[in-house]
Amino acid sequence: MADREVKFSFKQLSGKRFDVVDGKDNQDDLLKWSMKGRIKLQMYSFDQPFQAYQKERFVQDFMNDPEILSTLQTVSATCRWSPVGIPAKSVKVKAVPCSVLSMSFFDRLYENNIARENGHLHKCLDEFYEDFTIADELRKVLLLEDSDNYDTFSDADRDEFLFRLFKHVCLGGKLCQYEDMVDKYLEFTKTLYKDLISVQKNPETKELSIVSNVFSIQAEDEKENMYYPADTLHEQNFSYLVVDPLKRHVTVLFHKFGSSIY
Repeated sequence: MADREVKFSFKQLSGKRFDVVDGKDNQDDLLKWSMKGRIKLQMYSFDQPFQAYQKERFVQDFMNDPEILSTLQTVSATCRWSPVGIPAKSVKVKAVPCSVLSMSFFDRLYENNIARENGHLHKCLDEFYEDFTIADELRKVLLLEDSDNYDTFSDADRDEFLFRLFKHVCLGGKLCQYEDMVDKYLEFTKTLYKDLISVQKNPETKELSIVSNVFSIQAEDEKENMYYPADTLHEQNFSYLVVDPLKRHVTVLFHKFGSSIY
């Protein structure tokens, strides 16, 4: 009963800048991957203590908060950014595991000959899967369950936030030009992950642990039509809320599948 009385309020931290997306260093890569102008990071503070079991209430309040409605950005079919504006009648929230602390998680790409020691991706004959062209062993691992190397990553591995980010970056947008080397994907993923999650050190063991809670979200309007992150389901239409319960910050990672905005 007490939980239902909790109402979270939010305030945009408009001064927060995410160089991984907004800085000049990665603009050429984002353009090449057809994600430029279609991916955005925003940060908000909130005013109540947060526990993971409150996730539905938290997201419901988030998607109905006046500050969110007027500042949370979404991109239209005509490539224009504007506030989401629409209150949510209902939300769908899924907790996303987030426990990986090292990029050695991806060493198996080299160990299983998906990428050579120098990072060069092994090519294959073109195949097509939904909106994606598969031209190398990496995309086979990401998309084709019947591929020889699909079990390189278990279902639990694939659910991890780090793997999700890597997959999103590798698949890109509608006119994505794929990399020949895996290094750029890994470096971008590492930087994005570090910008999104918060860690703390155990004072006794000195071990690091992740304190962030990650949720993938969808919102439906009063007619029960999904409108956020998009009005259609797609592998590359996504919105994640990354909640730091200690600082009471929530970071939104949003992307909508399409062509780069120049």
